[in-house]
Amino acid sequence: MSEPVKSLPSPSSLGQPAVPDTYKGWLYKWTNYLKGYQRRWFVLSNGLLSYYRTQAEMAHTCRGTITLSTAHIEVGDACHLVLTSGGRSYHLKATSDGESQRWHAALQQAKTNITNMLLQSDDSGDESLVPQPDRLLTQGALKTLASKLDDLSTCNELIGKHGAALQRSLSELEDLRPAADGSDRLKTVNERATLFRITSNAMIKACRDFLDLAETHSRRWQRALQYEREQRHHLEETIEQLAKQHNSLERAWRESPSTHPDGGERTQEGDASDENEDAEFFDAMEDSPAFITVTAACHTQHRRSGSNQSVMSGGLPSNDWSHADNDSGCNDVQQRRVRRSRIPDKPNYSLNLWSIMKNCIGKELSKIPMPVNFNEPLSMLQRLTEDLEYSELLDRAARCESSLEQLCLVAAFSVSSYSTTVHRTAKPFNPLLGETYELDRLDDFGYRSICEQVSHHPPAAAHHVTSQRGWTLWQEITIDSKFRGKYISIMPLGCIHLQFHSSGNRYVWGKVTSTVHNIIVGKLWIDQSGDIEIVNHRTKDTCHLKFVPYSYFSRDLPRKVTGVVADSEGTAHYILSGTWDDKMESSKIVESSRGCGGSEGKQKTVYQTLQPKVLWKKYPLPENAENMHFFSSLALTLNEPEEGVAPTDSRLRPDQRLMEAGLWDEANGHKQRLEEQQRLERRKREAQAAQALEEGQDVEGFQPLWFERRTDDATGDSTYVYRGGYWEAKDRQDWSQCPEIF
Repeated sequence: MSEPVKSLPSPSSLGQPAVPDTYKGWLYKWTNYLKGYQRRWFVLSNGLLSYYRTQAEMAHTCRGTITLSTAHIEVGDACHLVLTSGGRSYHLKATSDGESQRWHAALQQAKTNITNMLLQSDDSGDESLVPQPDRLLTQGALKTLASKLDDLSTCNELIGKHGAALQRSLSELEDLRPAADGSDRLKTVNERATLFRITSNAMIKACRDFLDLAETHSRRWQRALQYEREQRHHLEETIEQLAKQHNSLERAWRESPSTHPDGGERTQEGDASDENEDAEFFDAMEDSPAFITVTAACHTQHRRSGSNQSVMSGGLPSNDWSHADNDSGCNDVQQRRVRRSRIPDKPNYSLNLWSIMKNCIGKELSKIPMPVNFNEPLSMLQRLTEDLEYSELLDRAARCESSLEQLCLVAAFSVSSYSTTVHRTAKPFNPLLGETYELDRLDDFGYRSICEQVSHHPPAAAHHVTSQRGWTLWQEITIDSKFRGKYISIMPLGCIHLQFHSSGNRYVWGKVTSTVHNIIVGKLWIDQSGDIEIVNHRTKDTCHLKFVPYSYFSRDLPRKVTGVVADSEGTAHYILSGTWDDKMESSKIVESSRGCGGSEGKQKTVYQTLQPKVLWKKYPLPENAENMHFFSSLALTLNEPEEGVAPTDSRLRPDQRLMEAGLWDEANGHKQRLEEQQRLERRKREAQAAQALEEGQDVEGFQPLWFERRTDDATGDSTYVYRGGYWEAKDRQDWSQCPEIF
């Protein structure tokens, strides 16, 4: 039953002035085909119909607002009301016919009131709606115009008097001097004086018309301005409520664990909020149909009881999906090297980024000289290596018997590489040409990684990783970056290749665009957006991932990622969902069917799935990470000094080392020296190439030491691949081939 705060007048008395300001009560609102009608608390006030999940939510959360001034109201069958506004229809249902009639009468009267208020005549006397300062300002402007008009009138009178005197004088002069030429000349002057007076009269008339028009429309403009001001105020209040709700949810999420101590999932509230009413509807992807997921009720007994359960429905032992890899025993763990867990705190140096970037709009980011104040003490090669933070995902994928389950883990690995960037808005050091970086973690994680900067303009790095746990990864990434004024876009170009030794499955995918916002003003923040297509070139299985760009007004979860895993026939088998800064889950599809109509008349596919299982969960940041550039546990160790590395290794770069130690002034000096040295080396190579051309010799550009360009068999693209020899040279400690770049 509805619970109105104020009773409405009977329909026969609705035309009388006394109309209640507010009407409140319960109505049922249509949400979607899965949940049907949901009970909501509606409030009608000042021509706006707002709704809430409960009465208590009125203090902090509004689920939606309908502006009645532009709404079309219809009465349907069986207590139904239909409101159409802005191209969207709201289907409401009352508990009885009488209640439906009372709501319809209230809505119609509210619409009439707000419409009349906006369309009242100039003499309606509603100037009281306009704030006093605005009204005084408008009246002052009109008085100024009137004063100027009086001045113009005075000038016009003087012009008239002087013009008449001039004409009389000219007439007298004409009588005194009857010469023909003089008479014609005097007539011309007389005509011009007359035209001048006519023009001045026209000018004063136009000014008077303008003043009359301004007075006629001033009240209408004031009302329109007041209406827009109220709408803006209402929008600001709504945004403020949403921001408070967002902060409240974030605090609740931090204070409450995502799982119970026994590993079970936290139970959800029975009545989902309006934010979750459409959670099953995924945005349509390009070349992929929109779909809906429905959790199968008959499979609820399979809810996971801990992070060690299998994510997929079959084929894998339970420990294959846990976050901890138990291949190595306790004795081996004790023998592992203890690596550092902190670096010196970042100094609190203030520097205006806009003062440096304002002259660089439209330029490539790698060509903009910037001090180390905007860097983090890692090179781009080390950031590329940091993608291996969750290499255990590939270890588990190597043990999968099902290629589709393996593809789910590969997709989770591709998303996990962005989790370390959520707070990392600083720029890594641009590697010098020929700079290398190695990461030997055979004892810890079973892999060895080597990177080399193979090109400087455009900046490109080649990367090769070999794991003893059944996989090899290689990639060549070229960074294309642009400064757009308010934000910086970083677009990685190139492909990542991954091959599993036992199955021969070969996966290829790319990277999405990273955008750093608020360059001019505000706190810097980073977002990832775009699509990733992962292809298994052996089986032709595919996974399409969509990184949803952040929008302040979107109801989507921030940093949201969705995906579909399909076989070579295009049949979907798994739904992936999560966020790139927290976790990814997979849900096995047990049934699919054509559902309700979507946007543009397209039908959505309804997928019935099992309960979602966690594929990947982000590790917590180390203690005091906010003062250590928000580095992860792996990132803290990447620049740790190592014995026996190549003399071109990023760990030996002096400006980067000094910056990590907090000596930023000294680091800036070394950075300028290294950049000038690199420019001299480039000019020397260009001069040698020009001389070789003049002599008719072949020109050979810079050749990387550890990588060579080959044509990829799977994709047909030309890419840099590891030629071998680095680890053998390290064993011999023979670095005679390495150039001196530092």
